[in-house]
Formats: sequence, structure tokens, C-alpha cells
Amino acid sequence: MAESKSLRVAYGEALAELGAKNDKIVVMDADLAHATMTNMFQAKFPDRHFNFGIAEANMVCGAAGFATEGYVPFVSTFALFGAGRAYEQIRNSVAYDNLNVKFGLSHSGLCVGEDGGSHQAIEDIALMRVVPNMTVLVPCDPIEMKKAVFAAAEINGPVYIRVARPVCDCITEEDTPFVVGKANIMREDGNDVAIVATGLMIPEALKAADLLAADGIKATVVNVHTIKPFDAETIAAVAAKCGAVVTAEEHSVIGGLYSATCEALMGKVNVKMDRVGVEDKFGQSGTPASLFEEYGLTAANIANKAKALLK
Repeated sequence: MAESKSLRVAYGEALAELGAKNDKIVVMDADLAHATMTNMFQAKFPDRHFNFGIAEANMVCGAAGFATEGYVPFVSTFALFGAGRAYEQIRNSVAYDNLNVKFGLSHSGLCVGEDGGSHQAIEDIALMRVVPNMTVLVPCDPIEMKKAVFAAAEINGPVYIRVARPVCDCITEEDTPFVVGKANIMREDGNDVAIVATGLMIPEALKAADLLAADGIKATVVNVHTIKPFDAETIAAVAAKCGAVVTAEEHSVIGGLYSATCEALMGKVNVKMDRVGVEDKFGQSGTPASLFEEYGLTAANIANKAKALLK
């Protein structure tokens, strides 16, 4: 089993490794390199790391300039500050011209924990997903994070990578496929219910499948590591096979995985659906584990939602 680590650490390590392979990689941060872990890249390539200070909009515009000169900029800050404060610059300075800028935005979702609702970006996937030309990647573990960084560098255009803060176990393998736009079926135990999950909810989805199995319910678990472009074909296939779908995300249920799944299935597959996610609320201060429990982002809640659908 690969080493457990924070996804932000895996992100920093992947950037440093990528920088050694491609001298066109440059990294920008907004005075948070020690938190986003781009300081790993900075230590190896100080001439290719740029601290813009607390000026996220300027940082995105600077990245756009680098991209027009043939560089591949990776922009990093907290997800709330990047996806929120610099949204106009991401939309108009980068995506509008389909520039080759990558956004590795850290401290996303409720898992920021004690920093509280003011710092917990629960709408970042929705914001980035609606921007034309944007690819949206949500890795579930350190192995997928490295694959996401390297895949982003190969895409010609803007990419959003959601980077979580907590230490995560590795639940995928080095040889597990990571194809942008193609969901992975993590478990295919049967055709009673499909659990469609993303990011930090993948481990909970797998635990939920175990809970359901103990009650004789067979679940298929799908890892949607790419929210955009969305793998409608795979999701439609598992939905048609199972007839019941529960989505699970550490994000608002508005505009994220649940919305994307509904859009993919509407008018195509007759299926019963429910969702686990943040129900149109802001976050609050607490440990990640207590917040996941408070907001129902748990294996038990996923399993209960599945059982209710089957009734």
C-alpha cells in the first residue's frame, strides 16, 4: 500500500517532479506556498516560482501572460480565494481565450475544518464547471493527485484541480487507470444500487458498499474523478443496470456531482436517485470528521439513502 499523505503534499510533490521533466512549468502562489505545498517546487526551481502576495486576481492575470509566451503555469492558493475572489480573471483572462493555465486550488470543501465556513469552498466545483473550456478534476487520493497534475499538464487549456487538505489513505493503485473524462468503476458487486462519488467521498462510498453488502444489497461504486468533461456514458450504463443511484460529494449538491449526474441521466435513463452532499448551507468550524458527521457525508448516510431508494 502506498504512503498515506495529504493531497496538498501529493500536489506539491507532483509539481516538483513535473518541473524536473518540463522546464516550461512555472508555479504561482498568493503568499501561501507553505500551505499549498508549492514550496516544494520553489525549493527546487526558485527562478520558476512566483509569489504574487495576497493579490489573487493579479496572479491569474500574470499566469495568463505566461501562458501566452508558451509556459505552463500552475496557479495555487486556497480554493475559496482562487475560485471565488479571482473568478472574473479566471473567466475572462484565461478561459475566454482558452489559455493553458492550471489551477491547483487547495483547502477545498468542509475538510478545511477549524478554519470555518468563511474558508470552506463548497461551491468551487460548480463555479469552475460552468466556465466554458474548463476541465475539472477531483482526485480521491495521493496517487490520483499525482496523475491529475501530470494529466493537466498534457491538456491544452485551463484545468481546475481540487486539492484537499487532510491526510488520505491510498485507495487506488499506480496502475489504476486515470483517463480524463472517464469514470472508474471501483467496485462492481451487483446491480441493486450504484453509488456515484467523487474526491474524499470515495472511501465513504466503498465503506457504504460494505454496509449494504452486510444487508444483502449489492452496490456498484463509481469514482468520478473528472467532473468536466463528464462521463455520461458510464454513468448512464450503471444507472440503467442498477435502477437506483446515490451520489456522494464533499460539495454543495447544487452545481456539483449530483447536478452533473442528473443532467447526464435526464430523458435517457429511468432511475431513482438521491444524494449525499452539503444541502445549500455554509460550513462551520469543527474537525473534518465532526463536520462530515454533521453534514451527513458518511458511509452510513450513503447506505441509508440507498436502502430508502430500494424500498
